[in-house]
Amino acid sequence: MSFRREKFVAAGGPDGGNGGNGGSVIFEVDDGLSTLVAYRHHYKFKAGDGEDGDKKRKTGKSGEDVILKVPAGTVIYEASSNKVIADMSGSCRRVVILKGGRGGKGNMNYATPTMQVPKYAQPGQPARELELRLELKMIADVGLIGFPSVGKSTILSRVSHADPKIADYPFTTLVPNLGVVDVDGIDGFVMADIPGLIEGASEGAGLGTEFLRHIERCRMLIHVVDAASLEGRDPVDDVYKINAELSHYNADLEKLPQVIAANKVDVIQLEEGQEDPVEKLRREFEPKGIKVFPISAASGNGLKELLYFVQNELAKLPRDEERFPQEFDPETMMQDDSSLPYTVTKSDTDPDTYIVEGPRIEKMLGYTNLDSEKGFQFFQNFLKDSGILHDLEEAGIKDGDTVQMYGQHFEYYK
Repeated sequence: MSFRREKFVAAGGPDGGNGGNGGSVIFEVDDGLSTLVAYRHHYKFKAGDGEDGDKKRKTGKSGEDVILKVPAGTVIYEASSNKVIADMSGSCRRVVILKGGRGGKGNMNYATPTMQVPKYAQPGQPARELELRLELKMIADVGLIGFPSVGKSTILSRVSHADPKIADYPFTTLVPNLGVVDVDGIDGFVMADIPGLIEGASEGAGLGTEFLRHIERCRMLIHVVDAASLEGRDPVDDVYKINAELSHYNADLEKLPQVIAANKVDVIQLEEGQEDPVEKLRREFEPKGIKVFPISAASGNGLKELLYFVQNELAKLPRDEERFPQEFDPETMMQDDSSLPYTVTKSDTDPDTYIVEGPRIEKMLGYTNLDSEKGFQFFQNFLKDSGILHDLEEAGIKDGDTVQMYGQHFEYYK
């Protein structure tokens, strides 16, 4: 708020300028990045404040945007609800997560013929905060899956210029390796060597969930098994166990096209009367539409036939680049909803039950994950800050009474 004060200028009038807009929080894909390690220890970011307007109708400077660089394939979640805000893959290269607040209006905007000396100005919009969770899901056309030490890394090193670490002990691969298939007569496609999975991977065993999330981007899977059973496992049983882990983690993974690579066929030693494990795999899975290819990653035998088949299958599949649709829009979800109504009433059928309903409650429950600790804490703060707890107490609620909100039931304790 300001008034023009100059010599020889009588009644200069209001000249308070507008405030600058706040800076925005923006995420951008950087193709030079492959990890989220930059956010491991630095996790609080703030865009610049808009500057105040000044006298002589000067508009304040807008705040600086903060631009956060992430690798392609990063999925951004709202932390309390665990809902997707943006999937930074495909054509989504830049997204404004929090738009800077509008700057306030100076008193120069409020002069009228009847109000020539306005002594008020409009404040700018307050800053907003949002807690996020970033998760990198690596992008590849084909994923190599299977138990540890079945030869996945060896296959990748044979068919691409990738140089994965290879050794004869479990969990040699601790992070997924990517390579572009480089074989004569085959159009290049990206293959990922997913670290070995074990039983219980979908529940976190062996860092399973850390590995399984990378499979969600794949369009097709090559299931590698040890046909020679050098580790003492049954290859047929291996396929079923790994597929069960995929299904438990995400039911959609079970629907991905799959082919079986029966590796280490060059060292199979059959005893008299023993069935060929490759034929056993074919009899079990080919009737289900899963082709089986005998290969030797060590010598390269059979790899071309496998890759020709995979390339032909990929040509039939859609290139669905953005696989995680937006579930949480900060612009709509974080709008001020304090004006939305709600009601607190006592149940007609149970004197110990109180019913809370209305658009404000319905909207809050729609984007809050009550199963998470942070989500439930957000829910409790909402009840307190919005005055709902106060209204319940005014209505006579006691410890142990039930609060009902759109199918959710809670016991009240002060």
